[in-house]
Amino acid sequence: MAEFTLPKNSKIQPGKTYSMAAGAKNKKTFRIYRWDPDSGENPRMDQYEIDLDKCGPMVLDALIYIKNDIDTTLTFRRSCREGICGSCAMNIDGTNTLACTKYISDTKNDLPVYPLPHMEVKKDLVPDLTHFYAQYASIKPWIETQSAPPPDRERLQSKEDREKLDGLYECILCACCSTSCPSYWWNSDRYLGPAILLQAYRWIADSRDETTGERLDNLEDPFRLYRCHTIMNCTNTCPKGLNPAKAIAEIKKLMVTRSI
Repeated sequence: MAEFTLPKNSKIQPGKTYSMAAGAKNKKTFRIYRWDPDSGENPRMDQYEIDLDKCGPMVLDALIYIKNDIDTTLTFRRSCREGICGSCAMNIDGTNTLACTKYISDTKNDLPVYPLPHMEVKKDLVPDLTHFYAQYASIKPWIETQSAPPPDRERLQSKEDREKLDGLYECILCACCSTSCPSYWWNSDRYLGPAILLQAYRWIADSRDETTGERLDNLEDPFRLYRCHTIMNCTNTCPKGLNPAKAIAEIKKLMVTRSI
């Protein structure tokens, strides 16, 4: 029987414990993944017991409190704090989501926080998104046209055509869906993943775009599109409530339609 284990330098070790909630009535322990590439040490799980009355209601509020008042070495991304930028995407309590929209009250007592899974880690909770954004650029996420623009107005579309973009344009490229997809875990070098394919369909579905054929040609590949096996992890985890699996299915339907 084959036995698979992590390399020795990847095995997570016990970390430091910070207890800053002595006597607090409303406290919680956060177990946070820590890794510093410059230290040469293995990843570890540090524990922070904090007084929840000293921070806001969201997981991001707790992380900011920990960084500001307990451990300034903790590293994570954040920006808007409103579920718009996607910067604070991470694995919280076993689910990929946004730290800024995840209520602490919706989690269990000892709360585990990891970076997005199956991506290289830059430091602590910061994944390397270089490849993810390169894949995004590969689908040409902008309107492409062949006809001359109107001389006196913008390119317009009907209300009905505009409604076709609902459920697509709201994607914030947080990568929660792609990093929850087993097909993306094993084939991310060639499979575009749910987030990028949803974005691809957003431009295919846009009535103002005039390069649908070229866009479909770009996706006609055993891996770029067809590694999707409709597992639905992407839809279940999307913090914006979008349905990447449906967008992928729509692309596949267009592939079949144009081949008939």
